[in-house]
Amino acid sequence: MWTIFLLIFLTVVFGIAAWLFFIWAVKSGQYDDPERPKHRMMDDDEE
Repeated sequence: MWTIFLLIFLTVVFGIAAWLFFIWAVKSGQYDDPERPKHRMMDDDEE
């Protein structure tokens, strides 16, 4: 029975760690698109 509680605890810990890692990656700019600025001049901005 204690193994089930251990596995649930480890799952929660790894889930929280993954969520914190994802939040850190988003805030530090890891998901910014480096190709976007050079293609921005081709967008139509006329309204």
